[in-house]
Amino acid sequence: TAIAITEQPVSVSVPVGYSFTLRCRAQGCTSLQYQWFCQYQSDCRLIPGATNQDLPIIAEQTQLYTCRVNDLHRNAVFSDWVKVEVHQCVARGLPPRLWQGEPVIVLNPSKQQVEVGQPLQLQCAAMGVPAPSYQWYRNGNLLEQQKRKKLWIAHTKVSDSGTYLCCASNSHGEHWTNAVDIHIGGGEVILAPAEHLQFFRLVFVLATGKIALLVGNNRYQHHPNLMAPVRDVFELSHLLEHLGFQVVSLLD
Repeated sequence: TAIAITEQPVSVSVPVGYSFTLRCRAQGCTSLQYQWFCQYQSDCRLIPGATNQDLPIIAEQTQLYTCRVNDLHRNAVFSDWVKVEVHQCVARGLPPRLWQGEPVIVLNPSKQQVEVGQPLQLQCAAMGVPAPSYQWYRNGNLLEQQKRKKLWIAHTKVSDSGTYLCCASNSHGEHWTNAVDIHIGGGEVILAPAEHLQFFRLVFVLATGKIALLVGNNRYQHHPNLMAPVRDVFELSHLLEHLGFQVVSLLD
């Protein structure tokens, strides 16, 4: 006779020291016995004394859990493996005092600048009971294949540039990460001293080579003429050529 699991345990993502319970329910034609197991790295072991439908846990480290259900005829089934993800470092005040298991962002992605063809990895993390699911967006558009905590693009293109953010959601609601700007193309901006910012505008890199564009403004309609721009463009041209740039210098 078959044993049917009617309630599977669910994965959770919680702070270290958090207390919760994994649940498993099953039906069969005879009385049933339960036994919980855990797996950490490659070691799978029986949990002594864990023979009830409910398994109380105080979160210490990230582990996998499953429950075996037996009947009196030696039939047995296992529940789904579930992950208990434990966050060791959580900012003060998280989760909120009256936390009900709704997603709480604990790691936001960071701004990046990536060369064309190089990999891009963005990462976020959220706590939640049950564990949140993830969905990434670029420029407000859903990225169909990016449904994990880590967004990974092996070979970036210029079109991968944009503003990225991720939504973490579970049955209690959703929470969004901060938005971050990602630039693909190897652009490099070099700033002149603050007093000369009016004449030094932009240095950029093309995928086919390094090209620096220097613009020095020397003459102003309502300001005395300046001499510094000519000297700065000259000095910066030599510096950038030494660094391997092809330099285009313009005045006024």
